[in-house]
Amino acid sequence: MGSKVISSAKEFFNILRSLQDEESNHTYTYEEDIQILKMNGDKIAVVNMYCGNQPVFICQKAVPKMNEPDDQQITEYSNCAGDDADEGVDADVLQTELGPQPLAIMKARQLLSWYTLSQNAHVSAVDNNPALHPLWVRCDMSDPTRTTWFGAETVCTGSKVSGVKLYSVTCKGSTVDTRSLITLDELKQEHKKRHHPSSMVLKGSARFNLFGSTVVENTMIESQSSVTVDFKWSHVESILETPPLSSTATLNIKVSSGDMRSPMFEMYRELEFLQTLADGLRTGETEWMEPLESTSAVNLTKAYLEELQSTAKTLQDQATKPAETTKPKSETDTPIFNSLLERGDLDFVEQLWVRMRKSVTSYQDIGDCLKLVIEALRYGDIKPWIHRDSSSSLSKLILQSYHQQIDHVSLTGVTPVHMLLEMGLDKMRKDYINYLIGEELTTLNHLCYYLSTEVDLQEQVIRLRKLHHLLEIIVTCSTFLGLPYDRLFLLTQSCLQHYKTYPYDEEHELKLQIKPALISHFYQKEHPVLWGVEVSSGHGPREVRTSLQLSDRPLVDHVIFETDYPNETVNGDSEDPAFFSTMVCCSLVNFA
Repeated sequence: MGSKVISSAKEFFNILRSLQDEESNHTYTYEEDIQILKMNGDKIAVVNMYCGNQPVFICQKAVPKMNEPDDQQITEYSNCAGDDADEGVDADVLQTELGPQPLAIMKARQLLSWYTLSQNAHVSAVDNNPALHPLWVRCDMSDPTRTTWFGAETVCTGSKVSGVKLYSVTCKGSTVDTRSLITLDELKQEHKKRHHPSSMVLKGSARFNLFGSTVVENTMIESQSSVTVDFKWSHVESILETPPLSSTATLNIKVSSGDMRSPMFEMYRELEFLQTLADGLRTGETEWMEPLESTSAVNLTKAYLEELQSTAKTLQDQATKPAETTKPKSETDTPIFNSLLERGDLDFVEQLWVRMRKSVTSYQDIGDCLKLVIEALRYGDIKPWIHRDSSSSLSKLILQSYHQQIDHVSLTGVTPVHMLLEMGLDKMRKDYINYLIGEELTTLNHLCYYLSTEVDLQEQVIRLRKLHHLLEIIVTCSTFLGLPYDRLFLLTQSCLQHYKTYPYDEEHELKLQIKPALISHFYQKEHPVLWGVEVSSGHGPREVRTSLQLSDRPLVDHVIFETDYPNETVNGDSEDPAFFSTMVCCSLVNFA
């Protein structure tokens, strides 16, 4: 019997070792019904608490993936009559892949014992094996303590494995009755019973939502953006206590562009039109956005050119009448749109861009508008001013018109789109510079990467999107959280550095240290979405911990939990929040 167990342990070790040595995260099916995955621990909430983002093995029940129906199957079933046919479709055809499934408790214990034996060099038939990644096994809660996970990780002295830490995770369904939760004294007693420590350390943690999806009149308004804050502190005195102002606090910031609540929304729509042009150049196909103006692009352009000519004539007339000192009406006195980044110094090309991006619906529109402008320049009907550092093709033609020499431009093919894209890039870069420099959040030297015109237009658009996303983050933290200048400055530098190296990614979460007092009015009267306390003893690799996590949603995704409240009051109108309870206990096994 003993030799069979050792043999099974060695076989299990060889599988894990093979997976560990592979660079990619492959999945292995063991004994036909056990799936072994290699992944980073931060992908799973419970595992993340103990393993962070280090690689781990996950064992779970192997579930075959159901095939999606093809069109012919759906047609065949839809032509069937009667309820039985509908049930057949639901059960057999339209069934999709199930989520992760747990193993039976006894099987989970067996896998943990094999893992432990394979790491014990003192077991006679087992070689001195190198340390494996931690192992975590999903469990089905079929034991009296309702275990949802078993975990194991090696303890090393130097390069030698000297023991194993074993973890058990037990869970309870959500409850609004905080009196039914384990007390701090009971948690300490649980730790003492297992480890008999001479001293213990208590640490608290909590997470609050500061910005994101909200509930308004029982309706959830979803948002892809979120700002949460994580607190950590010592000297915990009671379960669910509010983090003290002496806590360390870290903001977790993830902002998606296009949120209608954002002051940047108008700029986002402008950027989307710019992206439409870039995509059209790249793919040859353009999906035009709905125009924001009822007047056609050509008529808007004609009206603008006539306005310039009229203004120029008015200025000439006033010049002959020295007694009149009335200031002429500026092109930008009546802004075409209001936004957070509105500038009062839009030049001719930028004003033209604003009109065209709100009205063009075809390549023909772009070509016709630019033709009108170039003809007006060639015949001297207008002499518009432009910014000295403008770099678009149209700006260069305007500079030439000052000397009555304009190059011939063939407005065929993609040339008009190319020219309009340059105009938009030029204008929006200045918008972003105006805000960042005006708020003293950075300098031009730090923006060189984002403002370079030496790269091709597609890359320029990508870098502009990065700059826009940076501003979405800064404006969200400034407008909704009221962060002070020094935090916004640090956040800006962090974003600029990140996007110089990494691709555009709205899922990336930025971290920012902050003093709790700066955001105390956001969280002190709110309920946490996650609250935890940890009791620990021992030092270094031999430290053992017992922890409790209370959360507004389950930290385990492979079992269904019971609740003690009706569904319609789930943390909505209810004054008392409902919490799921997750407890993690640890045991240290030393290899003698």
